[in-house]
Amino acid sequence: MAHLELRDVEKSYGTVKVIHGVDLEVKDGEFVVFVGPSGCGKSTLLRMIAGLEDISGGDVRIDGIVVNTIPASERGLAMVFQSYALYPHMSVYKNMAFGLENMGLPKAEIERRVSNAATLLRLTDYLQRKPKALSGGQRQRVAIGRAIVRNPKICLFDEPLSNLDAELRVAMRKELSALHADLGGTMIYVTHDQVEAMTLASRIVVLRAGQIEQVGAPLDLYNRPDNLFVATFIGSPKMNIVEATVAASSGDNTRLTLPEGRELSLPFGGGDLQTGQKLSLGIRPEHIVVAADGDLEMSVDLAEQLGGETYFYATGKGLPQFTIRENGQANRRRGDTVSIRLRRDSVHLFAEDGKAIRHGATQVPG
Repeated sequence: MAHLELRDVEKSYGTVKVIHGVDLEVKDGEFVVFVGPSGCGKSTLLRMIAGLEDISGGDVRIDGIVVNTIPASERGLAMVFQSYALYPHMSVYKNMAFGLENMGLPKAEIERRVSNAATLLRLTDYLQRKPKALSGGQRQRVAIGRAIVRNPKICLFDEPLSNLDAELRVAMRKELSALHADLGGTMIYVTHDQVEAMTLASRIVVLRAGQIEQVGAPLDLYNRPDNLFVATFIGSPKMNIVEATVAASSGDNTRLTLPEGRELSLPFGGGDLQTGQKLSLGIRPEHIVVAADGDLEMSVDLAEQLGGETYFYATGKGLPQFTIRENGQANRRRGDTVSIRLRRDSVHLFAEDGKAIRHGATQVPG
């Protein structure tokens, strides 16, 4: 295990800066996930930690030692890539043992490490097979095994599940979680899939345009996003957003004006809210209730039956399309009129600059 620190880390390609002064601490034994849209810099940052990309500014420290100029091969890290990158002419055993043989380890030690990893990854029965005789999930487990046999200080994963089908991705997520629980090692994982981030991470690092937007435990980011970007990126389906204006705010009550003159009363005071202030109101699909005495009248555009739950999409006059989740198999049809109520204790508010407005019980789901 190892402790990682990034201090004002920057990366530029010529005059183009792609990583902008990143500060981050990863503690021993954490499973940290870098997540963000394509091009946000998450893989570049991972490769800088690994030593595969030069650092333009700042420091990368592993266990307190600055490793900026230390080659990748001497940092004591292991990396699992999106492509399995297995040697096709070698058996599973040889693929996992090859790096250890190059390190000059005794044969008995190599056999012990490979055997332990194979047992952990359920590969014992496949050690003599060639990669072409394995499924995609098995090949990825071999790639992971090749990394962990080295007993690395930190395991780095660069979108390792992106080549797998949906069922295998779910299975491999479970196996990676179990692997981390068994090994207790420090792991850093890159993905653009926020579902993977939510299910795997002890902490998530949300990146956008080479900068960190927020760092925290998955449910902290889900329940208390720092800004509109994090709020809409974390959560699937994403948070519903509607523009609003503060009509009045005093005591323990704030009234908002929604499009088409609708008003919504929220149970918190107006310390930071001013009459006439424009803001964005956010509400997650599961925090909207279909009710006769609802806040908004909407028309159903589309319903998706998933068996245990129903998602439907609805639009109201002057409002953006809302995504609404109901438990069970709700009978919703295109053109149906529904009245919806927003759960007041689960409403999120964001200022014009996108920053979250925190007040009282707001942004904590009830």
